[in-house]
Amino acid sequence: MPKHTTATNAPSQRMLRVAEEVRHALSAVLARGDVRDPDLADARVTVTEVRASPDLKHMTVFVSRLGQTADKALLRLLKDNQPDLRRQVARSVRLKFAPELHFQADTALDHAMHIDALMRRPEVARDLGQRPEGEEAEGPNEDRDEDREGT
Repeated sequence: MPKHTTATNAPSQRMLRVAEEVRHALSAVLARGDVRDPDLADARVTVTEVRASPDLKHMTVFVSRLGQTADKALLRLLKDNQPDLRRQVARSVRLKFAPELHFQADTALDHAMHIDALMRRPEVARDLGQRPEGEEAEGPNEDRDEDREGT
């Protein structure tokens, strides 16, 4: 069995640790605006996750634009500035090779908001046995509470 994965083919502790260090370094660079491109320096980018390849030579960087999904223009901007970002990350994170950065939009927030909207629909709440927001409790439980207070 290879050293870099466990029996379930999950990332190794080293892969997770290096990916987290790269996320911190890249977040710091983008937060400080330490990039040559003024458009990227002004963009408010959040690095939500970094996934490392088993050989640590490639990092998939998931980004969003403060509360929204990263658009194609932002991804193009990051891709155009990838060599500069790669150099700055390599200075911060000591590795044998400077990892190549691949940027992707993080859609987890959009997915979570979609699921939340579905869960708030009255027909879903009814199917789950819950009351939709703003609806008062009705039924036999309310009568029992009043009976207990009177006795």
